Amino acid sequence: MTWLEDKISSPSKLNKSSQFDWDWVLVWVLRIMAAITGAIVLLIVIFLILESLPFLLVKGIGPFFTDPTWNPTEGLYNFTPMLWGTLLATMGSVVVATPLGIISALFCQYYAPVAMGNLYRRLIELLAGIPSVVYGFWGLVVLVPLINRLHPPGASLLAGIIILTIMILPTIALVADASFGKVPQEYLLGATSLGLSKWGTICNVVFPAAKSGLFTGVILTVGRAIGETMAVLMVCGNVVETPSSIFDPIRTLTANIALEMAYALGNHRSALFVSGLALMAIIVLLAVAAEVITVTSSPVTKNS
Repeated sequence: MTWLEDKISSPSKLNKSSQFDWDWVLVWVLRIMAAITGAIVLLIVIFLILESLPFLLVKGIGPFFTDPTWNPTEGLYNFTPMLWGTLLATMGSVVVATPLGIISALFCQYYAPVAMGNLYRRLIELLAGIPSVVYGFWGLVVLVPLINRLHPPGASLLAGIIILTIMILPTIALVADASFGKVPQEYLLGATSLGLSKWGTICNVVFPAAKSGLFTGVILTVGRAIGETMAVLMVCGNVVETPSSIFDPIRTLTANIALEMAYALGNHRSALFVSGLALMAIIVLLAVAAEVITVTSSPVTKNS
């Protein structure tokens, strides 16, 4: 019996060997990619820490909260107003975008005809792919003048909230749609057999089953909004002050880094890296929160 005849007569042996080889290759490719990703994140954190140390070793963390204002040319480094601006713009946009995104996902999954739902998803995906500078340009040309008619100066916290809401809405909508789509059909059929209405099924079955994905989607949108730079730089006014109303101009930490990094030197440059390190810490906390929510909401974890 030739080698080829032996292989043909033993197809299960051939398939098993081939499958084993491909699995081995795939495992090592994934391990290498995971190691590269982790190394990149670690190197970024180390770089931020090293660049921040010259300022932190000399002046510490206190000036960022106790100095009268942010004016590096005079040795003043209070970034509290920019931190407040970042948090207010982010939280405002998340509060508005989250219910709108979830309602959009519910419409696609349970109320819209199949063709209309698919078309709606394609439109949401198109919104997700638009560059942020395009949103910023639209906000600068259209949104800011409209707000200025209502309450000058137009470039304000409100403009930033609206722009960020439009930008993060596709993310929460698509994540929520995917979470609703993963709800087992047996759950829906069981609720229907018990006589629950469509809305009763959504409230009592779909939301509890999909809550892990929804929470994770909200956290991802928070990270997306915190890290946005160009759009908020173009529409928020870039004034370093703590806003007293939604019509006041603000400057976010990301916009401040983009505006000043090109000419910053010495302590000024190091202080900008400290603000970048603060943003990185916030993103890490959000990632940890998403992981904790996912683990604690997992049915496997609960059963164990």
